[in-house]
Amino acid sequence: MIFSSLEFIFKFLPVFLFFYFVCPDRAKNICLLAGSLLFYFSGVTDHPAYMMLLLLSVCVNYCIGRKMERYKSRFRRRKWLRLGIAYNLFWLILFKYSGFLMEQFSLLLQIGGLEKAALSIPHPALPLGISFYTFQAISYQADVYRREVPPEKSFLDFALYMTMFPQLISGPIVSYASLRKLIKKRVHTLEQVEEGLREFTIGLGLKVLLSNQIGGLWSQIGAVGYESISTPLAWMGLAAFSLRLYFDFYGYSLMARGLGRVLGFPLPHNFNHPYMALTMTDFWRRWHMTLGGWFRNYVYIPLGGNREGSFKTFRNMLAVWLLTGLWHGTSPNFLLWGIVLFALISLEKLGLGKLLERWRVAGHVYMLFAIPLTWMLFAITDFSQLGIYIQRLFPLLAPAGKYTYFAGDFLKYGRSYGLSLCAGLIFMTGLPRRLYDRKRESLCTAIALLIIFWLCVYCMKMGANDPFMYFNF
Repeated sequence: MIFSSLEFIFKFLPVFLFFYFVCPDRAKNICLLAGSLLFYFSGVTDHPAYMMLLLLSVCVNYCIGRKMERYKSRFRRRKWLRLGIAYNLFWLILFKYSGFLMEQFSLLLQIGGLEKAALSIPHPALPLGISFYTFQAISYQADVYRREVPPEKSFLDFALYMTMFPQLISGPIVSYASLRKLIKKRVHTLEQVEEGLREFTIGLGLKVLLSNQIGGLWSQIGAVGYESISTPLAWMGLAAFSLRLYFDFYGYSLMARGLGRVLGFPLPHNFNHPYMALTMTDFWRRWHMTLGGWFRNYVYIPLGGNREGSFKTFRNMLAVWLLTGLWHGTSPNFLLWGIVLFALISLEKLGLGKLLERWRVAGHVYMLFAIPLTWMLFAITDFSQLGIYIQRLFPLLAPAGKYTYFAGDFLKYGRSYGLSLCAGLIFMTGLPRRLYDRKRESLCTAIALLIIFWLCVYCMKMGANDPFMYFNF
């Protein structure tokens, strides 16, 4: 069950909201916790043990937080912090990276002539949301260790913080400090409900009407084969993937934010029109802002940030970008993606960024190429296929006559996806949002949102819907 599904919109959400709003205030947290656990269980019915893993994570992190409260000594608290971080990362590494590590070990055995000793590696499905709730648990422990927040004494309230369904499986990653008072007591108004449902509808439209439609082009290019596409279609495909990824995750974040608003929790913004950035540095301040904030607060700054000279600053940046790549996946392409981003941001830090910010046209042209090319490293996991795609983007790099393709293929696909791509280019700017904010209270806006909602329902009914891409991470 996902936000952009008929089951969620017409079954789970209405029933849950009915019970949530009719129950007394003192019981609302119990209702929300029960609804969140039911929502999560519906997504892991094929792997019920993952439900137990989530509950175990809640119990262990709660107990470690209470243990740290007992000690005034920073040294004793640090021992419990390390234990908590090790516990959380153990499960993340086990499910996300153990298969990759064992494959490399088996490969070494084969190279050494020990084929019989090579292992058959099982690949269990990644537990839903483990990357996000793990980072959220670590942030809680770190904040308690620093004495920035007191450990939560109520197990119910802590469990609610860890499992609240609007942001459980794909963020945004929220700190305990930002929700602590609201978990204890919050206000519910019809205005909040209306505003939240509006945000949910906008996010649903971005996911179903833009991301899913644009994503069809990238899927078809993969089916045709990279060696059989023209250079214009290769660039069009990268643009499609870039827009699909943005509207998929931005749409989810708006839906999560809208649901949080309905429930009385103002969840943080996760995107700020990143494709309008002039530099890659600014892009990553605008993209998945809560993940970037997590790496800044719990990796970059603890390593020393930019306080200990240029060498250590760049070392800390490299650590952050390598970890960001590994967080997204174990394939070597994700490490390469992180390294390339580190290189670009380092160049900008050395002076390129100031030039691009001064010459805005140059900044936009630079990002016009930098964004899709870096997402190409993110999207294509096979290095041989990545090499082919690069040759299709830059045909001078390919031997003459190596590839054959239909010269007018980009026109064919342009007729099918041109409207969606143009809409994506418009909605990646801040113009539609500014227009919405200006006309928020008008009748036309209300009618437009109703039309968007029912168009989404029609598309979902016809089966034109895909799971959120970030569920894979």
